[in-house]
Amino acid sequence: MRPPADIASRVWFVTGASRGLGRAFAEAALTAGDRVAAAARTVAPLEDLAAAHPGRVLPLGVDVTDRDAVFAAVAEAARHFGRLDIVVNNAGTLSMGMIEEFTEAEARAQLDVNFFGALWVCQAVMPLLREQGSGHLVQVSSIAALGGFPSTGLYSASKFALEGLSEALALEAAAFGIKVSILQPGGYWTDLYTAMHSTSPLQAYAPLRAKLAQQFAEGSVDSDPKLAAAALLTLVDSDEPPLRLLLGSMVYDLAFDIARTRMATWRGWEEVSRAAEHAVPASAAAGEDTGSDPQQGGER
Repeated sequence: MRPPADIASRVWFVTGASRGLGRAFAEAALTAGDRVAAAARTVAPLEDLAAAHPGRVLPLGVDVTDRDAVFAAVAEAARHFGRLDIVVNNAGTLSMGMIEEFTEAEARAQLDVNFFGALWVCQAVMPLLREQGSGHLVQVSSIAALGGFPSTGLYSASKFALEGLSEALALEAAAFGIKVSILQPGGYWTDLYTAMHSTSPLQAYAPLRAKLAQQFAEGSVDSDPKLAAAALLTLVDSDEPPLRLLLGSMVYDLAFDIARTRMATWRGWEEVSRAAEHAVPASAAAGEDTGSDPQQGGER
């Protein structure tokens, strides 16, 4: 299929586009005059969006945990629109529970969507973006990537992993004119919590759960997803977008609080940290039974 005539408009590829932040992102892109390949597990919720914007929306039914399906969806989007300009890795799920409570299947399911799903999208779009010599990958992370919190440890793990991948990808992609940004949203009125999975609770954690429930009721701040979408448009319109963008005052303040706490801890243990490093010749290191490989620069 030939691309639409308005080739000057940008082409977005958004995962998790049928609801929540993904839906808001897709709507904002369309309002801006762009075109959207809207990927979701179920395309039925996207029918109204496609009807309201004829020729500018390509609904794609895809499970991001299926690597082959992701590659096929990206290829179809590229064939349909002729290119991709902005890729938003938004698809995600939330599994809540204490670390001890997670089964292997539950832990793997959390990482499969939030980390591996994003990885498959990155791998699928990179060849196209490299060939174009342009593009912007936006990874939707979370406040949970700022630190680990009780009951969201596996969710945090998935987002920490996504951010580590994204930092490396940003450096790899820069040589080809491709930009990478990480969004770190706070709370928004989406169905993330209503659709979340919960582990089977252990009675030992009942007091902690009660305390967390009270804190959440007293301190939760949730906003309209349209505000996040407006921030995303500002980000992708920037000539020099940042690697990270915090979304919301609460997450902004928390990020600085966590950074200050970490820096204070590092300073308090500086003497121990520095004493743990003292360069020695490779020949001397090789003569010791340290379990490290001198050719690999020692253990990490």
